Amino acid sequence: MLLEVCVEDIAGLMAAVEGGGDRIELCSALAVGGLTPSAGLMAAAASMPVPAYAIIRPRAGSFVYSADELAIMKRDIDAARHTGLAGVVLGASLPDGRLDFDALAALAAHAEGLGTTLHRAFDLVPDIGEAVEVAVSLGFERILTSGGAKTAAEGVAALEQAITIAAGRISIMPGSGVNIATIGQLWPRLPISEVHSSCAVTTAETDEHLLTLGFSAVSARHTDAATVRALKAYFA
Repeated sequence: MLLEVCVEDIAGLMAAVEGGGDRIELCSALAVGGLTPSAGLMAAAASMPVPAYAIIRPRAGSFVYSADELAIMKRDIDAARHTGLAGVVLGASLPDGRLDFDALAALAAHAEGLGTTLHRAFDLVPDIGEAVEVAVSLGFERILTSGGAKTAAEGVAALEQAITIAAGRISIMPGSGVNIATIGQLWPRLPISEVHSSCAVTTAETDEHLLTLGFSAVSARHTDAATVRALKAYFA
């Protein structure tokens, strides 16, 4: 079982590698679902002994993008390639939740030569079968999905449906709320070969000086090497 760990900073990156993560999803701002990481963090990840994929998401909110935003996303794909990352994580939606085929086709073409994951824009689609076929036709390696639910454990029935439709043509990678307490609800019930987790622990951190300047509290979730190691050991 391949374990992909999503991280948002250099400490998380180091913890994921130390704990034995097999692949990194590189982000910033995981509190809003993950945004495009900095070029510096991309370069750091590219120097690690495990492959890293950068999410290409220019802002929080919906996955419906303007032409200007798509242009920015293409430049961010260029940055991922330039720093030597293994791949990118992409997604784009139409206003009705269906995958935006034209936007995804343009982004995937721009990412030629890099690995590609379709992110949880997939979880908004009204028709799982149609969305799987779009992902397959565009050459994505995998779909990161919670089965349209808040967590993968809650979406297990839809995950089963997606896996059946995919029929081995594309990997279905469960993600969201995947941890040592919930993984038993997914595997071995699902015939999967990879899972996605933050492997995070919560700590209480607040910088009062920053709060007085109007900044929000310091993030209290951190990727934890021991948690990565424990989830890997579950599959041993």
